[in-house]
Amino acid sequence: MRDGTGAGSGAEEPAPLLELSGVRAAYGPIEVLHGVDLRVGPGKVVALLGPNGGGKSTTMKVCAGLLPVTGGELRFAGRRVNGVSAEDAARLGVCSIPEGRGIFPNLTVRENLWVATGTGARLRDVEEAAYSRFPILAERRDQLAGSLSGGQQQMLALSRALGTNPAVLLLDELSMGLAPMIVTQMYDTVAQLVAEGLSVLVAEQFARAVLPIADTAALMLNGRVVSAGAPAEIEDQLSSSYLGG
Repeated sequence: MRDGTGAGSGAEEPAPLLELSGVRAAYGPIEVLHGVDLRVGPGKVVALLGPNGGGKSTTMKVCAGLLPVTGGELRFAGRRVNGVSAEDAARLGVCSIPEGRGIFPNLTVRENLWVATGTGARLRDVEEAAYSRFPILAERRDQLAGSLSGGQQQMLALSRALGTNPAVLLLDELSMGLAPMIVTQMYDTVAQLVAEGLSVLVAEQFARAVLPIADTAALMLNGRVVSAGAPAEIEDQLSSSYLGG
């Protein structure tokens, strides 16, 4: 099996950058994750699939340091980091684009990119990378982010995240609210970034948007990863009602 879960990994595979082992998490007294096993190897795309309410976004929050682990272990580069904060996760190289994009709508494009400089990056470098990747952002640099189209906002969110030079990128429902052509463009960009060495964990309800670039697909239902493997294996095993799209 390719990198995706703890099961079946060969000795020749590199150690995962991000790993969940038997992870449990809860909102108050209600447990939502019931022993999740998941691993993201260097330069790999792991697609976390399943219907709404299955636990995908909760898993992403745990990985981003936004929700504490109540059982099991969260590891970054082999180091146990249970209790890590979002700020510490970012310092360790984990960057998240949450569902809804997470931009600052009342700031301009350029001011949103400036936020990425808090990790030490130079604004000039962040802008240069953003505008070369998405030229439309250069044309809109002085425009309020909230007035951009949904696709342009997602481009901005991705550019700001990449400005922190992450090792692992967490994408939660990247396709939400976007036209199919824009979704394809965004995932083509993600594939390019992975080819340059970035590792990506992406949660998607509409699986067929991400399966073409995924190394591993994991299906999540009722707070558990119930199946994982190569995308073709998962697609063959599961009904289209699970995969969506």
